[in-house]
Amino acid sequence: MIHSTLPRPARRTRARRASRILLALSATAVLIGVDLPDDATGPPLGVTAWARPGATADRVGALFAGGEGRGHHCTAAVVHSEEGDVIATAAHCLESPHTTVFAPGYRDGKAPYGFWKVTGTYIAPGWTDGQDPDDDVAFATVAPVDGGRTGSVEDLVGGFPVAAEQPDHAKVTIIGYPRTLDAPVRCANTTDLLSATQRRIGCPDLTGGTSGSPWLVNGALAGVLGGYEGGGSVPEISYSAVLGDRAVGLYRRARS
Repeated sequence: MIHSTLPRPARRTRARRASRILLALSATAVLIGVDLPDDATGPPLGVTAWARPGATADRVGALFAGGEGRGHHCTAAVVHSEEGDVIATAAHCLESPHTTVFAPGYRDGKAPYGFWKVTGTYIAPGWTDGQDPDDDVAFATVAPVDGGRTGSVEDLVGGFPVAAEQPDHAKVTIIGYPRTLDAPVRCANTTDLLSATQRRIGCPDLTGGTSGSPWLVNGALAGVLGGYEGGGSVPEISYSAVLGDRAVGLYRRARS
């Protein structure tokens, strides 16, 4: 059963294995020195509620296509990398990378960790050439809009490890920013496979703006909201492309 503790927004218009494999240049490199936030606490399964500030939610942020504070259109999350400058989102969220900025922990019109401009994108040819929903996963590098800021975005908020090959019915936590709200929402539920390449989840109120939201399994990023139907044609059911070899390759290129 799906419940919501939020006001009902408009309908969204945006467009297996049994073991989990942590991905990096080496598996241990992802785990060493990386805090795995606890995403096990929160509302019951299938309930969408406000995401509380903290280590997990602060790694997730709003994407603004037109620059600082000009209406957030998607969501992204910081993932672990060598330089601490990589975010993950949906490929369809990076149509205007030169004007896109990221605000981790964005809340109530404020960006406590500043705004970060996109400096590079890593998108599979399957998306750029034909918008293949199985390739609706992207990684990007970011740098501070304020050139005087020192350190990386991961230094400030930490970064999620990246994971792939989840069980068919993995429990996923999603944190994202509906376009009509200035604070993130959270929902967790078990998932199943729509196909060998697309995973789905039942969560209400994941409306426009939540594209690119991280799908977290045991504190690691296992997908992003997007893929089939641009992530879903109704707010109750959402999708993510299953992370495969192409997404793994993009991540490795971005993080090194």
